[in-house]
Amino acid sequence: MAAYSGPAALAAKMKIAEINAAGGLLGKQIQTVDADAKTDRVEGAKAGQKVIGDGADFVIVDCDFDFGAPAANMAQGAGLISFFLCAGDPKAGIEGIGSYAFSGGNAAHVDGAAMATWAYEKKGARKAYLLRDETIEYSQSTCAGFEWQWPQLEGAEIIGIDLFQNEDPSIQGQIDRLRASPQQPDVIALCSYIPGGAAAIRQIRAAGIDTLTMGGIAMDGTYWLDAVPNLSNFCVAAFGSIYGDAPEPELSKFIDDYTAAKGEGPATAYPLTGYAVIELWSRAVERAGTVATEPVLAELEKMTDEPTIIGPRGFSDQVHIQDKARYAILCTENGEPRFQEYWTAGPVPKDVLLKN
Repeated sequence: MAAYSGPAALAAKMKIAEINAAGGLLGKQIQTVDADAKTDRVEGAKAGQKVIGDGADFVIVDCDFDFGAPAANMAQGAGLISFFLCAGDPKAGIEGIGSYAFSGGNAAHVDGAAMATWAYEKKGARKAYLLRDETIEYSQSTCAGFEWQWPQLEGAEIIGIDLFQNEDPSIQGQIDRLRASPQQPDVIALCSYIPGGAAAIRQIRAAGIDTLTMGGIAMDGTYWLDAVPNLSNFCVAAFGSIYGDAPEPELSKFIDDYTAAKGEGPATAYPLTGYAVIELWSRAVERAGTVATEPVLAELEKMTDEPTIIGPRGFSDQVHIQDKARYAILCTENGEPRFQEYWTAGPVPKDVLLKN
């Protein structure tokens, strides 16, 4: 989880420092307490217990549902609001944890819908082939969103679906089946995450398959590109651009501030979610006039198109994750990712969000 949770947690603390420098929240300085979940479910539960014991009013947990859930369950049991930093599994909320749990991320199904609609409308793709990583809920849900969206587009057809595991040393069998398909795709939806996603695309390109390949938020970033030298025709639907080419000056400032805080620039856009989580929670606290759970919960569930560093966000008493979201479409050519445009997908119905 180091590539996901660590940078997002640092950005959350950056936003807290900004609030404190401006006078604090409700006239008080925000203090943080920390515990290391060690990417382990048992340790995650212990970490949740520790920060609650240290007096936390609000608990931030790991990006991924599988690893963040134990700490979020501790917060739920203690009657405290929790936020997964960037989880894409809709269970990182009411259904999987309880009424006090939220995610700072987008539902992975919306990633899939964004991949589908952008490839269709901007690249003219009509035939899609899905490679679904079955290892975690996020990657399964990304393909589920693509599968839901694609048939709704006129003339669009899914010509094949194949499965793999993130730790598979080879996907040669899947590649052979793709090449043997009587129809060849215009787009490959790669529903995975690093490191397995990088290994998969390296093998796909090594096999001479140069088809447009799209990934979701978990495939964003520069830190893995050395694994696929001179990668081209690969696009992701990401939280934002870290390359200094997005139109908002506040995003450029964030990148400069993050670089100063960490000593190096962000390798993905995941830090933006941590910053946005504190934006949303602090506004809810200000409007509620208290850090108490029930009033803050009510304010969070009222939010609709609330402006944040990653675009409009909102929640309801039914959905505590983004079922509609703005994405930055980033495409890599000759090993260089570049911002293309912002693209909004969704809303994805709740019954779809709860399916893989």
